[in-house]
Amino acid sequence: MRYIIIGAGAVGGAVGGRLAEAGHEAVLVARGAQYAALRDGGLRLRVPDGEFTYRLPVVDGPAGLGTLRADDVLVLAVKTQDTEAALAAWGPAPVEGGGTAAARLPLLCAQNGVEGQRVALRRFRHVYGVCVWLPATFVTPGVVSAAGNPLTGILHLGVHPRGTDETVRLIAADLEKARFEAPVVPDLARWQYAKLLSNLANAVEAITGPVEGEAALELVERVRAEGAAVLDAAGIAYASAEEQRARRGDKVTLLPLADAPRGGGSSWQSLTRGTGTVEADYLNGEITLLGRLHGVPTPLNELLQRLANTFAREHREAGSMPLAELVRLADEAEAAVAA
Repeated sequence: MRYIIIGAGAVGGAVGGRLAEAGHEAVLVARGAQYAALRDGGLRLRVPDGEFTYRLPVVDGPAGLGTLRADDVLVLAVKTQDTEAALAAWGPAPVEGGGTAAARLPLLCAQNGVEGQRVALRRFRHVYGVCVWLPATFVTPGVVSAAGNPLTGILHLGVHPRGTDETVRLIAADLEKARFEAPVVPDLARWQYAKLLSNLANAVEAITGPVEGEAALELVERVRAEGAAVLDAAGIAYASAEEQRARRGDKVTLLPLADAPRGGGSSWQSLTRGTGTVEADYLNGEITLLGRLHGVPTPLNELLQRLANTFAREHREAGSMPLAELVRLADEAEAAVAA
C-alpha cells in the first residue's frame, strides 16, 4: 500500500517519516512554506535516536499525483477545521480502474476529536478513525520532532462508526513495523472520547501556558469533570483513566531532543505558528454541543472555546493570559450558571 499523508505537519510528518523508515511508500501533502521546505530539503524527522531526512514525493494537492492507485491509503492529518477543504479536494480524485477516491479508497482520520470522521463519512465510503497518542511538534518548515520512546506513539484504529475489517488490520500491521503500537478495536469511539476529555486541557495550555502547579491542575480537573458529566448524560462510553494508563504503560516515554523542544500541544502550536485558527470548536466545542443537546451546562468549556478562538483570531501570544485571570473568569462563568 502507498500512504498519502494529507497534512504533513507534526502528526502527519511523524507518521510519514516512520512509515518511510520502515520501507513503506509514502507521499506527503502540504501547503505554503511547509510544501516548499519538504520539496526542496526533504522531511527532517528528529527522534530520540537521531535526526533523519526522508526525500519523499511531495504534492500540494491531488493533481500532483494524477490518477491515484487502487492500493492508496489516504491519511487525513489536517486539523479538524481544515477537514472539509481537504475532503473536497481529494474526494473527486480519479483512481486507476475507474471511480473516485471518495468511492473506492480507505480514508484514515488521524485527528483529535470525533468530528473529522463524521464529516468524512458524508463524502467517503470507507472511513477509518484513529485515536492519536503521538507527541509530536512542528519545529520549523520541513522539520518535525517526535520524542516518544521506545515507541513513537500509540494509534488505536477502527472502522467508523464501529467495527473492524481486513483493510484496517493491514494498515495496523504496517504501522506496527514503523515504531507504533496500533491496536485494532471494534469500539474505537470509546478511546476517542477518552482522548477528547484529555484534549480539553489544550485550550488552557494555549491561553495560559504549561499546565503546571496546583491551580492549573485544579482548573483542568474542573474542565474535564464538566466534560465527563456531559458524556455521561449523553450515554457516551469512554475508556477510564486506569485503562488508558494500562494501555500506555511506559511505551511512549518523552525524551529530550537536541534543538527540538517539545513545546505545547496542538492548540499551543497553532497559536505559536500564527495560523489564525485552533481546534477549540471541535474539542471544548464538542462538549458545548453535547451539553446543549442533553441539557447539561458547560460554562467552563464554553469559556475556553471562546477564549482560544479569540487568541487565534487576534493572533495573541500563546500562554499570555495569567492563570489567575483565567481562573477568575472560570469562577464567574460557573457562578453565572448557578445563579
